[in-house]
Amino acid sequence: MNVEIKHIKLEDWKAIANIYKLGIETGIATFESTIPSWEIWDQTHIKNCRLAAWLDNTLVGWAALSPVSDRCVYGGVAEVSVYVNTNYGGNGIGTLLLEDLFSESEIEGIWTLQAGIFRENVASIELHKKVGFREIGYREKVGKKNGIWYDNVILEKRSKIIGID
Repeated sequence: MNVEIKHIKLEDWKAIANIYKLGIETGIATFESTIPSWEIWDQTHIKNCRLAAWLDNTLVGWAALSPVSDRCVYGGVAEVSVYVNTNYGGNGIGTLLLEDLFSESEIEGIWTLQAGIFRENVASIELHKKVGFREIGYREKVGKKNGIWYDNVILEKRSKIIGID
């Protein structure tokens, strides 16, 4: 399997949105219930930290970072989003995306990546741990979806070269 990782462009939005929709439909990938417009997604994700996985000219996954706060003290901390088309899960695409995203984050001066993942999303938790994230706790009943409360497992990965002084 020859997966190519590229930076996301506006032309990729339809495929990105479709994969995001598949994630929403799982019920355990996000609290979101609708796909944002390109304009909103574009405004809320760090420009140089948005990657797409391509397999045979088909966009099959994406990963991006969002700032966790606009306070300057948190300027080097970002939240991870990673989605792989459910038809391509288990093929290492998420691993490639997260590894490349981590490298891109360091270029951007980001020292900590964090992820909040539904406790039920075991595959995503294991994916993050596989690439070096560590579980640091959980938020109990942090959000309600379709009348059901969900916990979020909190994971982080800290750079060994950025923000170490």
